[in-house]
Amino acid sequence: MRTHSPKNERTKRAYFTYLAEAKGFSEPSIDAVAKALNRFESYTKFRDFSAFHIEQAKNFKASLAEQVSTRTEDRLSKATLYATLTALKRFFIWLAGQPGYKSRISYADAEYFNLSAKETRIAKAHRDARVPTLEQIRHVIRIMPAGTEIERRDRALVAFTILTGARDGATASLKLKHIDIDQRMVDQDARQVNTKFSKTFATWFFPVGDDLEQIFLEWLTYLRQDKLWGLDDALFPATKVAQGANRQFEASGLDRRHWGSAGAIRKVFKEAFAAAGLPYFNPHSFRKTLALFGGQVCKSPEEYKAWSQNLGHENVLTTFSSYGDVGRHRQAEIIRGLRQAEQGSR
Repeated sequence: MRTHSPKNERTKRAYFTYLAEAKGFSEPSIDAVAKALNRFESYTKFRDFSAFHIEQAKNFKASLAEQVSTRTEDRLSKATLYATLTALKRFFIWLAGQPGYKSRISYADAEYFNLSAKETRIAKAHRDARVPTLEQIRHVIRIMPAGTEIERRDRALVAFTILTGARDGATASLKLKHIDIDQRMVDQDARQVNTKFSKTFATWFFPVGDDLEQIFLEWLTYLRQDKLWGLDDALFPATKVAQGANRQFEASGLDRRHWGSAGAIRKVFKEAFAAAGLPYFNPHSFRKTLALFGGQVCKSPEEYKAWSQNLGHENVLTTFSSYGDVGRHRQAEIIRGLRQAEQGSR
């Protein structure tokens, strides 16, 4: 049974290069496209893309709607269907313009990957984002162990994320020199820090609590004074792995180098929330927590603009539209409060 097509692999490699270099797609975004293409190839038993026919798209779409999620054991959501089929549609639109495929695939063929108008509305319907509260985050950090230097690193990592709202990719690449203790500032220099869209900006610690700030500052002091690490060493270093007494490889302290990716950071978060008996919230969700918190504490448009810039947003509307949604529960509280105020004024 075929498990891949060499010709298809070459074509996909060219497409991924196009997405990265011409469209600016991030590595996780390209991985999602690769997953969608693999789903389609598995369905067609890895037939050559040049043999594509609209019946393949129609039948694959029907098959995908019947598939079950391994995580939820339910049928794939309309949002998943939409994302998968949209990725395939864009790929075949690109493919229709490539040498060797122009005479076989038309741009119109790609339209057969569209969901119905009703399904598209369901897939794109707004849903309340799951956002951790500051109380939940503080609870997680409070019960995280700190007996070893690896545990201290992990606890400081979670505290740092809510202090700064830094993206996990940037956090994984930060060095000690990027932290200004006196200013309580992080220099997210895109020449050395893996920031989104390679944007350089400064972030000052958000006012989320002296207790959280102290945990991170103690970690910084430990690296600089106890371990005597230099400015070019990693702020959150990777775990050093060595052969133990039983000749098994095991964690043996910290390495000076950075983590290879943000995957290790997400693992720390997943384990920390599980240990606290709470549902998992990824590092990015902390940015939404901060955006909502900013809406509560900022008293003027200028203050919220500064808050937005501190998250790395050039346009304050980005913070409002992408991160600052008012959840249903809070929406109900606000409307009830306004109604009571209006009734009280009568």
